[in-house]
Amino acid sequence: MIERVVATAGHVDHGKSTLVRALTGIETDRWEEERRRGLTIDLGFAWTRLPSGREVSFVDVPGHERFLGNMLAGLGPAPVVCFVVAADEGWQAQSDDHRDALAALGIETGVLVITRADLAEHGGRPALARARTELAGTGLAGAPAVTVSARTGQGIDELRSVLDDVLEHAPAPSAAAPVRLWIDRAFSISGAGTVVTGTLATGTLHPGDQLTLLGAHGESAGERGTRVTVRGLQSREESARELGPVCRAAVNLRGTDLEEIGRGDALVTPGAFEAVDHVDVRRTTGEALDEVPREVMVHAGTAAVPARVRDLGAQHARLALGRPLPLRVGDRMLLRGSGEHAVLVGVQILDVDPPVLTRRGAGKRRTAELGSMDPHGDAAHETVRRGAVRADLLVRRGIAVLDPLPRGILRAGEWLVAEQAIAAWAGALREAVRAEHARDALSAGITRGAALDLLARGGTATTSAQASALPMPDDSLLSLVLPAAGLAAEGGRIVDPERAAGLGAAETQVAALEERLRAHPFRAPEADDLAALRLGARELAAAAKQGRLLRLPDGVVLLPSAPALAMRELARLEQPFTASAARRALGTTRRVAIPLLEHLDARGWTRRVDGSSREVVR
Repeated sequence: MIERVVATAGHVDHGKSTLVRALTGIETDRWEEERRRGLTIDLGFAWTRLPSGREVSFVDVPGHERFLGNMLAGLGPAPVVCFVVAADEGWQAQSDDHRDALAALGIETGVLVITRADLAEHGGRPALARARTELAGTGLAGAPAVTVSARTGQGIDELRSVLDDVLEHAPAPSAAAPVRLWIDRAFSISGAGTVVTGTLATGTLHPGDQLTLLGAHGESAGERGTRVTVRGLQSREESARELGPVCRAAVNLRGTDLEEIGRGDALVTPGAFEAVDHVDVRRTTGEALDEVPREVMVHAGTAAVPARVRDLGAQHARLALGRPLPLRVGDRMLLRGSGEHAVLVGVQILDVDPPVLTRRGAGKRRTAELGSMDPHGDAAHETVRRGAVRADLLVRRGIAVLDPLPRGILRAGEWLVAEQAIAAWAGALREAVRAEHARDALSAGITRGAALDLLARGGTATTSAQASALPMPDDSLLSLVLPAAGLAAEGGRIVDPERAAGLGAAETQVAALEERLRAHPFRAPEADDLAALRLGARELAAAAKQGRLLRLPDGVVLLPSAPALAMRELARLEQPFTASAARRALGTTRRVAIPLLEHLDARGWTRRVDGSSREVVR
């Protein structure tokens, strides 16, 4: 049977703890001061079995305004609430605060309970009517209502049945999702060590599991936290071999000390969350964000951290958190004044990796962008914004990557890539290659390393400003850019295969050499001749690559047609023939004849028949 967790909410001294005790038989006020004063100060915990057999745990929260932070720590991770209003007192000041907190945190499942019916005239009907009015417009507007008296037992059985029905129809949690357990208590047990408790809202825990502890002790944004091991599990004071959602979990940890853990820390599945300290948010309830104080307290899960607010209009803001928290796109948080008790505003996270806003007008542009963003995340938007992004990074940030991919987005291995980014990178690279050829007509293109460096800077090193300004984040994406640019990788360089052949300033000298060799095909120029023509190794290599000259060993330079012309003459000789006979037939020197004959041997046009003779291969 699936366990569920229900939190209480409501004004101080309206009977929340008494109600939980009537339902469970468990006293939730753990501290002597709480029992002495009859006032809940910190979170209390109890559990029972409902008529269906379903297990339910209760998180009893304080109602007094002085302990609003403790209340929010209990309410934050809980998916279901019992909203309590006393029949004899009706709606009160902290009822407002708790209602606003529920709305801010997006809690939409629960039961409205009118308590102390035995102390009120008309059976609590006026209190119920007022509560309905006050809850209108919240997720609890249509919640079922039960009137009870914990002292006489009136309505308690009905409340059990109503709770059973509400929990039956509550949204089903995911047992396969990553674990994010917000810690509300940490203590040490002799012989066992460190134990933490919290409401497990998603995911599944087993003894032996490896988890990451993200907390207030030296964590910085993006770091992995402390790796810990689950030694044992308990729920409702019973050992468990497995705990799934939604339940109250007590987790015995190995790998950390009690002094390193506190309320507001979190246990998460390794690699499933990032600790972030800047988020862009959208207002969901409460005051306009351009009217809240610049310094606030942010409540997320069981955490309460100070934050600086940069408003981006009335509906959006950037929060700089006092310490990193494991947050995702779509998470709900609550803001309240650091020196006040009232709830100020509820927000929903739109971006856990917001762009830096330093350029003039960046704030206005960001405000417009946030106005169009999906509060549940948009993989296409995130990909276009970055050019390319790893799919697993988006999932870690709470953004679903669905198949088929949106139009304009490609998948390249583990990367999602925007087609417009590929086009921008291709344009920058194509321009860089053309600029290289314009600078030096003999260049074979830019090196692969130079191309990757250029794209990693967003194409900003090109000679004119057709730059993408988005860096290409991984070298493997070059394979997408080259065909888009009409370029190719050859010999460690990026080249334009369709570039018109040309030799620049060496064109005239090569043409003169070609004319000379056409007249005397086997009179290869000497080194002095090449120097006089200002044809060095670089110019000769470029001409050879274009098929205009043939370079043989020992500095011999001929026309590409020379081997075929030589074969005509050699075929007329008596077979086999010697190198001397070949030299005379070609009218050339031994310096030219030997490399040329070896070239013909290598092509299989001639072959040696003994140590000193060759013959034409017929």
